[in-house]
Amino acid sequence: MFVVGGESLIDLISEPVGADGVIRLVAHQGGSPYNCAIALSKLGNETGFMCPISADGLGTYLLGPLAAAGVKPLLGERVSAYTTLAVVTFDEKKSAQYGFYRNADRAFTREGMIAALPERLEVFQVGGFCPIDPVDAEAWMAVAREAASRGATLSMDPNVRPSLVPDFAGYKARLGEFLDIVNLVKVSIEDLGALERNRAVKASDFSAEETEAIVAKYVDEFLRRSNMGLVIVTFGDEGSRAFTRAGSAKAEIFPAVPFGDTVGAGDSLMAGVLTWLNERGALRPAMLSTLDSGALGEMLRFGAVVAGLNCQHVGCVPPTRPEVDAALASA
Repeated sequence: MFVVGGESLIDLISEPVGADGVIRLVAHQGGSPYNCAIALSKLGNETGFMCPISADGLGTYLLGPLAAAGVKPLLGERVSAYTTLAVVTFDEKKSAQYGFYRNADRAFTREGMIAALPERLEVFQVGGFCPIDPVDAEAWMAVAREAASRGATLSMDPNVRPSLVPDFAGYKARLGEFLDIVNLVKVSIEDLGALERNRAVKASDFSAEETEAIVAKYVDEFLRRSNMGLVIVTFGDEGSRAFTRAGSAKAEIFPAVPFGDTVGAGDSLMAGVLTWLNERGALRPAMLSTLDSGALGEMLRFGAVVAGLNCQHVGCVPPTRPEVDAALASA
């Protein structure tokens, strides 16, 4: 089983109503780990999701897509805390920007999560909110270590959110502890920029030379960690790149026609990468670092198609495996 741990929430996505600047907020189910779990299951993987679900109406709303995709909620008892909310607005390139109001996603105990882990699992993915709070991070670290002891490859998608972090230096230290144990990480150029400048940034804040320097710095730093085998960096509409000790590759985006928005694009790409690796027997710590440039290019292409098909919709709507296969066959 693939297990994804981390936040689920409701995205309140802004939509313009008229020329006077009035907007309305439309509710969509979301959260990076939640999206990734659904995408993994729709690609044909047995998938469990580890996050408390509220007993409120929005919690019921969150459960619908999990059930439709065949994802197993691993924390079965719903909690009294209200559902976590994210308010989503868009810049001129339709790239998503977020503000968060956290509640139910933190209503867990370390003991409860460890008890909910399957006895055997192929992957445990650590979600973006896990390192934010010191107490939460300690619990998630214990769960990740337990998953590794049961044979899981550990992956992480940090989704660095400086606006959520009162102590960014402490956050970076906790993130570093997770990066010390995980085998695979996917980061965006905005994630790396935030780590570099200690604040939220946009890709456009950096020149091409600065971007290359930041990527080189952090890829080298990540791959020097003893357990890290594969680093993926996404660049929005500039595509993605992958790095191991044996090679590197880049891939362009798969065009979304028609275009909806970019919500969940990175989560879908991550699901595609994990699926591709698993199907080729490469989703094991010892194998990841041996992937050469050719294999990395194929992996990124598969992930790009999954992400591009998701972007044909408003909100995160990952594709099914037949949809991905059809797109690859016609490309």
